[in-house]
Amino acid sequence: MRQRWPEKLWIVRHGQSAGNVAREAADAAGLAMIDIALRDVDVPLSDLGERQAQAVGRWFGSMADDDKPEIVVSSPYIRARQTARAICEAGGISGLRRPPLVDERLREREFGVFDRLTTAGIREKYPELAEHRALLGKFYHRPPGGESWADVILRLRSALDTISLHHADRRVLIVCHQVVVLCFRYILEEMDEAQVLGIDKAGQVLNCGVCEYDFEPDDAALCVPKLLRYNFAAPLIEEHAPITSEPDAAVAAR
Repeated sequence: MRQRWPEKLWIVRHGQSAGNVAREAADAAGLAMIDIALRDVDVPLSDLGERQAQAVGRWFGSMADDDKPEIVVSSPYIRARQTARAICEAGGISGLRRPPLVDERLREREFGVFDRLTTAGIREKYPELAEHRALLGKFYHRPPGGESWADVILRLRSALDTISLHHADRRVLIVCHQVVVLCFRYILEEMDEAQVLGIDKAGQVLNCGVCEYDFEPDDAALCVPKLLRYNFAAPLIEEHAPITSEPDAAVAAR
């Protein structure tokens, strides 16, 4: 029997956020704390992030109606919802043009006591935790009150099950966060810890970079994910929107 999967799946990181900008400034100044007073869930897009979201929205909007996403599912975080809305407003969704769905399982990784600390700040304030993290590795290390990558993967497996159940054979766009994009790749491509961390080490996930999967039967007639694009920046390049890839404000020790 055929497996239940979307016909096509795109995964897009949100546009540059105010948190990305604040983190870059803190790192450049050698500060221990990232200067942003908002909860991570409430951090909005920067002005540049809005431009990036509009650019990728117009790229989706330029597709034929039978090729563009039918369903948009977003993290509940403001920066992701703003990106998803910009894509929809640019005509990047076909059919009834329903508003983006929100799924809390797509939220950013939770950092607990490490929230808003730079790498230097973590070493300064929590030296024993920093040492333990270095020993265990970030894939499995869970800061107090936060999540490991493995924790994120657990909730994403559930989210994928829901998407496959409700949106099988539909074209689905997910708007989420840096670590979430990488964890989706881990699941869909059946990676191990070393493989996904190798991709992470090779480079940051681009703001509004496009990751795209097709689903074709394999030799056993099972429908399997096939990666078509990763960190695809052409929509930004075409519109002269600067390309950025800073980690989020809460992601200094991602």
